[in-house]
Amino acid sequence: MDDLCRENMMNKKYTKMALLLAMSASMTLVGCGGGDDGEAGNPGNPGGEPAEAIKTLNLDITKVTYQDSKPTIEVFATNEKDLPVAGLKDFEIKKVVQLIPAGASGAGNSAQWQFIGSEKAFTDHGNGNYSFTVNVEGFNPELTQRYNVIASASTLQDGVTGVPRTEITEDFDGEGFEAKYTKNIVNTATCNTCHAEGESIYHSYTDLETCTSCHTNELAIEKGKVQDEFSHLIHNVHNNAKMYGRNLDKSAETAHAIVQDNCTTCHVNSEQLSESNNWSRIPTMEACSSCHTDIDFKTGQGHPQQVDNSNCIACHNASWTEELHTTSYTQKKTFIDLYGMTATLTANKSSAEDKSATLSVTILDANGTAIDATSLISKIQRVETITNVGPNFPIMGYNPSPGSGLAKISKDFIKAGLLQADVIIESGNLVYNIASLPFGAGDTDTAFSFIGLEMCNDGIQAIDCVDGVATTSMKAEFTVGTFSGNAPSYRHTDSVNFGSCDNCHGDTFELHKGHHAGFVMSEQLARELNGEVTIGLDGCVACHTPDGTYASGANQGAIEMKLHSVHGEQGIIKDCTQCHSDFNLDAFKVKGALATSQGLYTTPITATCASCHGFDTISQHAQSQGAVVNGSYQEANDAAQLETCFFCHAPTIENHTQVKL
Repeated sequence: MDDLCRENMMNKKYTKMALLLAMSASMTLVGCGGGDDGEAGNPGNPGGEPAEAIKTLNLDITKVTYQDSKPTIEVFATNEKDLPVAGLKDFEIKKVVQLIPAGASGAGNSAQWQFIGSEKAFTDHGNGNYSFTVNVEGFNPELTQRYNVIASASTLQDGVTGVPRTEITEDFDGEGFEAKYTKNIVNTATCNTCHAEGESIYHSYTDLETCTSCHTNELAIEKGKVQDEFSHLIHNVHNNAKMYGRNLDKSAETAHAIVQDNCTTCHVNSEQLSESNNWSRIPTMEACSSCHTDIDFKTGQGHPQQVDNSNCIACHNASWTEELHTTSYTQKKTFIDLYGMTATLTANKSSAEDKSATLSVTILDANGTAIDATSLISKIQRVETITNVGPNFPIMGYNPSPGSGLAKISKDFIKAGLLQADVIIESGNLVYNIASLPFGAGDTDTAFSFIGLEMCNDGIQAIDCVDGVATTSMKAEFTVGTFSGNAPSYRHTDSVNFGSCDNCHGDTFELHKGHHAGFVMSEQLARELNGEVTIGLDGCVACHTPDGTYASGANQGAIEMKLHSVHGEQGIIKDCTQCHSDFNLDAFKVKGALATSQGLYTTPITATCASCHGFDTISQHAQSQGAVVNGSYQEANDAAQLETCFFCHAPTIENHTQVKL
């Protein structure tokens, strides 16, 4: 062990295997006091028998050495129990690339990865260690070297033991030491705020570092496709300025709606990203033309003619570029923060038969001080309110429900700068009397209102609403009221990680703007849950009722299904943990039938599961366990608590297929 440490100190080699060996030797010495120390490994290798099962494959580049400018890469493979994995067969160094620094390939050019080799042949040392020797072309020891190691989904050499797909990327300097610099403007962790960790996005690859190693500028030049270069490609697939894909037949409309041209969604300042500001510091024609499609730099269309990137920084300095690309977002966020709302929903109870309620909405300034609504009416495009009863399982449908015969109560307080009928201003507040609500016992003792605010503005301040004036959806408000006067019932929100919603959608995303006033999720929708303030989607069920929305089940509009079907079809959400903090299986105990086709209903557990898995996949099995699939409302509702799914199934967010043994 001393010799190893001494050698490591002398050479300062970036070798994790040396550390592993030192630890192994140390543990052997400590364990000499008696007992069974286990089977020693072969000299120079970790002890223990190879793994017999591999749920997770962990790869690590332990050492890189060079002989005659030819690298040998040593990789150590283990499973989830840290047991060595021997017998890999579909295993390769996918890419060896080296990093040409910014400006080295031409004045004004960004740092660029250059492909120099790959290798599928390797030596399996039989103890979890593998070595690749790569014939590289154009190796420069002065440059950072990157190695992409890929193990394909396959089996071991035995043809039986499954191997999950795994990829790693690690950087070294040209002598095998730890890399002194790299290109890390963004990283995989940033992508994973929206995309599922470890899941492929377009190809089979999962890590940003792998993507950047393949989608190089030289690849784009070789193919004659500027869109193949990574900075161009990544902008292209996140805005809808043009089509993308091999045949340029794919639209980024959905991604653009989420990202909203906000560069800081992906370009975040981070201590782990030494070059996070390069997006503004090093402007290039390749990156800029991915969004600014009306410009042809070579011909001078839409911009003074440029033959290369050497003059870009002369005009497009870093501070100006950053300001230009972030101003619209910061202005919008600043304006949204200027106003808020608070509301009350109070059962009137003027008599024993009186089921009416009063909804009062107060407009607030940035400091939370009430504003007389009279002074703002002309500047408000819409104040929209939607009221329902029973937050955990609303009994009023989007359209009249077969159960109650009632639909949600939708009432605009202000529209296009005008106060609407039956709405009064009382002490500066907008007040409306709801004639009747179907109050009952338990969950239905609670009524709730979801309120949206849409304001006319010039980007900086509120202005009068006239034709052509821009509008912005503001922070939404949610309020509850009980008929009994007791504490209200709240919808279960303990199973959803609402921080994940913000991670992807951001704090300026105008949900449902157009048909509705639009809703920005914010602290105004928050309440304390288990000692923490959480922002919920409580109000969404005012419209996304068990009976569905406007399509009466044809679009799986119930909230239990809608979130799954919408996010699943985009191919972004592939992992329950992306949104869920837990599964509240007890919530199903208070649910009835869900509309799953126009006018047809399904028992709640089956309907929820089918929104991801599809009805064709699970219907037969579910029906054998008491489910009703696409039956009548009465049939499905009567059977709602007869499903026996959880007798066997015990889903968790980490493994939603888990069963009881």
